[in-house]
Amino acid sequence: MAIERTLSIIKPDATAKPGAAGEILARFEKAGLQIIAMKKIRLTEELAKGFYAVHRERPFYGELVAFMTSGPVVVSALEGENAIQAHRDLLGPTNSNEAPAGTIRGDFGTDIERNAGHGSDAPETAKIEISYFFNASEILAPVEAL
Repeated sequence: MAIERTLSIIKPDATAKPGAAGEILARFEKAGLQIIAMKKIRLTEELAKGFYAVHRERPFYGELVAFMTSGPVVVSALEGENAIQAHRDLLGPTNSNEAPAGTIRGDFGTDIERNAGHGSDAPETAKIEISYFFNASEILAPVEAL
């Protein structure tokens, strides 16, 4: 098993629901993922366009940027055993309509776009995505159990 890092974004649809962001963060920790960096921000159009540039040629790009700038997001870097897959398992399928109850998208999302969360899909992507939102001084070492 490998210790990995992943980027997590709690999207505007979830941050708009009272208590949802806290519940989602608690699920990460209960699953053994440590939050090593976190901030609540409102993405500017420039930040959203840059982050989702890989999708710029896709028909949903404009709607995605508009949605991601519509309200605050909680961005975090998570670390743990196989963090990327563990986080993606917690999120559930991309389309919230197909996500089972008990997953973040199944419990807090409403469709394929408003799906409550984003997670990195590979170690290389995670490194790029984490550095997009956090500089080295904002990433803290995991807390050891007392």
